[in-house]
Amino acid sequence: MNDRTCIVTRETRDPDEMIRFVAGPDGTVVPDLKHKLPGRGCWVVAERHLVEKAAARNLFAKALRAPVVVPENLAEMVDSLMVSSTLGALGLARKAGAVALGATKVDAAVRSGKAIAVVHAIDASPDGVRKILAARKAVAHACGHRVPAFKLFSSEEMSLAMGATNVIHAAVLGQGAGEAALKRMEMLAAYRGEGHDNLASAAAGAAEDRE
Repeated sequence: MNDRTCIVTRETRDPDEMIRFVAGPDGTVVPDLKHKLPGRGCWVVAERHLVEKAAARNLFAKALRAPVVVPENLAEMVDSLMVSSTLGALGLARKAGAVALGATKVDAAVRSGKAIAVVHAIDASPDGVRKILAARKAVAHACGHRVPAFKLFSSEEMSLAMGATNVIHAAVLGQGAGEAALKRMEMLAAYRGEGHDNLASAAAGAAEDRE
């Protein structure tokens, strides 16, 4: 798919970095995360504050060339849809064997170099996060393999998505389904403006330990 132009920033980006919007049958603006809904569409870089700006400035009507109704909770609606999509991708990765659950298995996946991302529940204990962080730092220092970590979901959401109980820590493994899940996590984190802990350098991690 060709690059698209954001109606807010006027930047040209890859469609995978953007959210498509269309007008529904009743004239209501609808997010089209899969880029498949029929009709004229417009694009916004996948950042929440930009969706909010597009709504506040009435840019959707101009871009869609039609009088439209913008839901007051459009930005939150996008977030909810992205959460559902991302959890669904994690569930598929789990079924495909591309997710390891539990602190011990996550630690092992990181140290073996198989993990391409770590997911901590929002309500994870600091001690558990810290132990896995130590493994991530060790691997980054030893071979430069930096494993990003995300905190996007509650343990309840993660457990339901992955068909397990009390899921606090998970490692996403470098397989097709795992890579698809990572892509969605990166997009959701970017949308929320949270980013992720990507261990920019092992030296920085060592400095944190010394402090």
